Amino acid sequence: MERFELDILGCGSATPTTLHNPSSQVLNVRDKLFMIDCGEGTQLQFRRSKLRFGRLNHIFISHLHGDHCFGLIGLISTLGLLGRTGDLSIYSVAGLEDVLRPEIDFFCKDAPFKVKIETFDPAKNDIIYDDRSVSVSTIPLKHRVPCAGFLFKEKQKEAHLIPDMIKFYNIPVKELSRIKQGADFITEDGTVVPHERLTKPAEAARSYAYCSDTAYSEKIIPIIEGVDLLYHEATFADSDSYRARETGHSTARQAAQIAKLSNAKKLMLGHFSARYPDNNELLREALEVFPSTILANEGLREKL
Repeated sequence: MERFELDILGCGSATPTTLHNPSSQVLNVRDKLFMIDCGEGTQLQFRRSKLRFGRLNHIFISHLHGDHCFGLIGLISTLGLLGRTGDLSIYSVAGLEDVLRPEIDFFCKDAPFKVKIETFDPAKNDIIYDDRSVSVSTIPLKHRVPCAGFLFKEKQKEAHLIPDMIKFYNIPVKELSRIKQGADFITEDGTVVPHERLTKPAEAARSYAYCSDTAYSEKIIPIIEGVDLLYHEATFADSDSYRARETGHSTARQAAQIAKLSNAKKLMLGHFSARYPDNNELLREALEVFPSTILANEGLREKL
């Protein structure tokens, strides 16, 4: 099975600590790397994770709070020093161009590649990236500033041919592509050989939803319904739920409730407040609602 795996580079909230870096992660889809948010220290964690800079072409920024984008200029500078020549595409809410472009022009004016910044509307559920392997759509989130999560949906692969059956019916090569796409085969005497007899189903397409930062919002449930892995912020414990309401964040229990209502297969908690020296407190609260829950942590690689 081809790769569809998540590397956590940072899962803390606004204040970096000795436990966690600010938000950043990389989704590897069939050896193409997609970065989601880029807080301070991201490029160092990228190296520690033994990821390849040359395979990173797309970065998605959820919102313009520093803990989600302060690492961009350092990363762009390093890519230039490494001799990158291919374009780098960054997808963001409005405003990043005004902030980042002057930094690029000042610090990276001689970079041998272009940085393209594309803006999306965080209030809409739109597809903002699409290729042969994956589509990426926005998830409107509820925060103090315009903010969106991202849903990555792998494209369903074609069915696998059964070699013995292809040989038995002496099927020409020119027919194989049509059969993989669902067509039946008709022999010279008019016999119809069903597609199902000639193929076996491909592995189910996988999906990943990133939801950080956001207050509790059931509006996202139809968008992320049945997702294989849901990363949902869990900035606070129940005892600090008043702070969650004040700051536009969620508790671990609320994150678990969203996972339960959306029929997610697995929940990963992240965006932890610096006030908790032990994130297992958050995990325990989430497990009471949604048993298939794990904690994010720097260096974690989760394979879907």
